[in-house]
Amino acid sequence: MYRLALYGLGLLALIALVLSLFDLVSPAPIELVASYVVLAAVISAVDAAAQRLLHMPWRVESSLVTALVLLFVMQPGANGPALFGLALAGALASLSKYLIAWRGRHIFNPAAFGAAVVSIVGALGAFEWLGTSASWWVGTPVMTGPVALVGLTILWRVEKVRAVLVFLLIAVGTSVVRQAVQAPQLGGEFELSAALFTAVLQSPFLFLGIFMVAEPLTSPPRRWQQFWVAGVVGVLAGWPIIIGDLFTLGQERAMLIGNLLALTFALRGSVRLILERREFITPTAQELTFRVRGVLRFLPGQYLELDVPHHRPDARGTRREFSIVSAPADLPVLRIAYKNGDQKHPSSYKRALALAEPGTVLAVTGTWGDFLLPKGDAPVLMVAAGIGVTPFVSQLRQLQADGVSRDIVLVYVASEAVELAFRAELEATGVPTIVFTRDEPADLPAHWTWAQGTRLDATGLERAVSDIAARHAFISGPPRLLADLAPALQKTHSVTTDAFAGY
Repeated sequence: MYRLALYGLGLLALIALVLSLFDLVSPAPIELVASYVVLAAVISAVDAAAQRLLHMPWRVESSLVTALVLLFVMQPGANGPALFGLALAGALASLSKYLIAWRGRHIFNPAAFGAAVVSIVGALGAFEWLGTSASWWVGTPVMTGPVALVGLTILWRVEKVRAVLVFLLIAVGTSVVRQAVQAPQLGGEFELSAALFTAVLQSPFLFLGIFMVAEPLTSPPRRWQQFWVAGVVGVLAGWPIIIGDLFTLGQERAMLIGNLLALTFALRGSVRLILERREFITPTAQELTFRVRGVLRFLPGQYLELDVPHHRPDARGTRREFSIVSAPADLPVLRIAYKNGDQKHPSSYKRALALAEPGTVLAVTGTWGDFLLPKGDAPVLMVAAGIGVTPFVSQLRQLQADGVSRDIVLVYVASEAVELAFRAELEATGVPTIVFTRDEPADLPAHWTWAQGTRLDATGLERAVSDIAARHAFISGPPRLLADLAPALQKTHSVTTDAFAGY
């Protein structure tokens, strides 16, 4: 994600540079170039020094992303005072990740923190000669289209489209109401079209939502919590609060308040995992068993992000997401599983993970997800493809540990019977299971049924689960499976998906 955000922001910076040549954005070309050089150099230097001191791998992508965000938030300049102010904002942004942290995780969005402090200090008159402050010059009509197109790509990848839409609707709506209230006070007339134009095309809401509200590392883990944060930031950004006669509480300062709200939802940080053992659970899938050092909280069906630092990471970086196999009741033991996949051209991450020996300490940077069973006793349909069964193992193990019995049917798809992972654990839960494999699995228990070698499609799913319309469907597998089953899934009570495409 660092690389994706970096490429997206880099493209926006190039577009802005071209537009500046024709005076279509406020900064001049030399100001954009000089400002970014200073921001990138200062942030990279501070990050490198701090991460070396803390024995952490240097993430140059993270440094460059913060520099690019600040480039669009702060007022660029090419003179001494402006460049010093930008350098100060960059240094504060970087330092905030290490000095203002909770259990190893930074609390505030770094760019928002750096921009807010420099702007407030300048407004208070402590450093009147600072030649820059937060201007959000990116909020201009000519940048709206590029920001929207680049942003949609990023939001789709991090699954934050809905959260940002909530933010935008509330921010724009609040801004329009504010203009309607203030227009008579200022002796003008309110025009809805003009108010909407200002709120949508002449405001930084779009950029703020995509690159700050949706930022994963400062977001709470649950979707409803993310909606609350988006709503609060939207209100504060849409109607800035004036603090005395000095400065307003809007934009980047609204984001900082949202970060504090997110912290109250999820007081979590970087948790260390000690690798205890690895084993093949199928010919193509491995399971890693860890012991948790610290406090780790998760709900059955959620996933974690595992950081595996290594030299020369490829374009996808050093972090990946894994559904958690074990149940919360199993802690401090925690298990994940993954498929070996492409053995000829594995990713740098997969090579590094394969080299991890027992005793290796890795970091979990967070747990997230809404792939959670509905409350109550509503009937459930689980459909898993291969290693996609992992979140269901966690959920069924937790129900078993709690002594809870639910009306659940599991449909388990695999290429061959030997690829049915966690079979013994699933059999022990007593959940009725329908197996779709080419060959017949041996020694099936009474509550397991083989689908006679047929391929799972929408028709086959309806035939296997006759009461599908009454069930809440949960699907974990590749996008192709979701597409194949779509006609049948439309008939279910609800559908929750956990699509994955490998790593």
